[in-house]
Amino acid sequence: MKVLTVVAHPRINSFTFAIADRFVQGLQDAGHETEMLDLHRSGFDPVLWEEDEPDWSTDHKSYSPEVETEIKRMKQFDALAYIFPIWWYSVPAMLKGYIDRVWNNGFAYGSSRLHHDQVLWLGLAGASLEHFEKRNYDKMLAHHLNVGMASYAGISNSKVEILYDTLDAKQGHLEKLLKQAYDLGLHYLQLKGDVSNAEKYEQ
Repeated sequence: MKVLTVVAHPRINSFTFAIADRFVQGLQDAGHETEMLDLHRSGFDPVLWEEDEPDWSTDHKSYSPEVETEIKRMKQFDALAYIFPIWWYSVPAMLKGYIDRVWNNGFAYGSSRLHHDQVLWLGLAGASLEHFEKRNYDKMLAHHLNVGMASYAGISNSKVEILYDTLDAKQGHLEKLLKQAYDLGLHYLQLKGDVSNAEKYEQ
């Protein structure tokens, strides 16, 4: 399977990129092909201007060259993975802007929907599992990504995985998270989506 791995973090020496590297290693060891798209280093502009605003009168709008390039890139892959730090209990602005611009009308919704078999959202949280569960932040994020984005755009097999306590430098903890990322890549095909039949978005 060909998997597009998209990473959103301002620093290459971040733990987010360490996780991404291990995830990609797992994909490759399982025999998958992958490309890692570094949104920051690629120079992608997350700000949506008029040129890429959806035109509700037509599903056949031509978007900016930057967006058309990313749409073409996405079409070359069977599946997707997004790796990012969880900021304010959501995805970073860079990743949200990428989705705003690239998952656009006529490609991800409207007359056409995404063809990808599955998507993994791999988020890194500095806080604990207990902190997220206390106010259902984990469920909120999963519903937003799995239903509001993936299912709406035609991907029913959407999975959110959160790596918790990423600021905890205790002996062995970060290595455990790195192994978890590797295993997610190694067993990517076995990942089962979180979206039930009742939650699938019908347009």
